[in-house]
Amino acid sequence: MRIFTKAEATGPAPDGDLEHFTGHVTHLRLHAPEGEHPSNVSVVRFDPGVRGSWHTHSGGQAVHVLEGEGLIQLRGEEPVVLREGDTACVEAGEEHWHGAADGGPMAHMAISWGGIAWLEKPEAS
Repeated sequence: MRIFTKAEATGPAPDGDLEHFTGHVTHLRLHAPEGEHPSNVSVVRFDPGVRGSWHTHSGGQAVHVLEGEGLIQLRGEEPVVLREGDTACVEAGEEHWHGAADGGPMAHMAISWGGIAWLEKPEAS
C-alpha cells in the first residue's frame, strides 16, 4: 500500500512531459496499476494557458478540477469552462484536450482507463 498525504498530492510534483503539453505542467501519478484493466490516477498542475495535446483514452477519462479554472474540448465542439469542483467525463475513444484557462493556473485530478493515444497539440487561443 502507498499513502499520499494532502501535502504530497497538492504540493510540487515532477515536471510533466513537454512533448504532450503546450507549456509547463507538473504531474504526480497517484495510482497506475498494470494488468487486464489498466487505470491511472494523477494530479496535473498546469501553468496559465497551458493545455494538453488532443488525445483519447481507450476506456474513457474523468477530469475533476481541484483548483483554478480550466477548459476541456471535445473534437468538433466548443471548449467548455471547468471551475473548481467541476468534473468532466469523457467517453472511451473521444478525442479531447484539457488544460488551464488563460487567467491563472489550474490543477485537476485525472482518472483514466485503458491506453492513451496522443495526437496533435491544440491551436493557441
